Amino acid sequence: VQLQASGGGLVQAGGSLRLSCAASGRTFNYYTMAWFRQRPGKEREFVASMWWSGGSTRYADSMKGRFTISRDNAEKTGYLQMNSLEPEDTAVYYCAADRCYGCTSSGEYNYWGQGTLVTVSS
Repeated sequence: VQLQASGGGLVQAGGSLRLSCAASGRTFNYYTMAWFRQRPGKEREFVASMWWSGGSTRYADSMKGRFTISRDNAEKTGYLQMNSLEPEDTAVYYCAADRCYGCTSSGEYNYWGQGTLVTVSS
């Protein structure tokens, strides 16, 4: 599975962005898809994940109610809709995929996109 993240950019606090993760490979549709982020000077952290069927979504506590993960298996694309963005959300966002159910640790994912930078100005 190869992943390509896109959609990052500069946005003002309170604004929204939608990130995309385009996948190649026949098995993507049977993998859990996840988003992680790495803020400046911080370790990579879990954002959200979704089981291949579209169910079993999980979110980090600080993203609940603001971020929404989704996927379109027909298009082999995953999404992360981010609303009410805050300067603390500034980070490089990565999409990841693997055959693990409910995984929230970056070490459990073997397939990664290259990352897309999100900058939220105050």
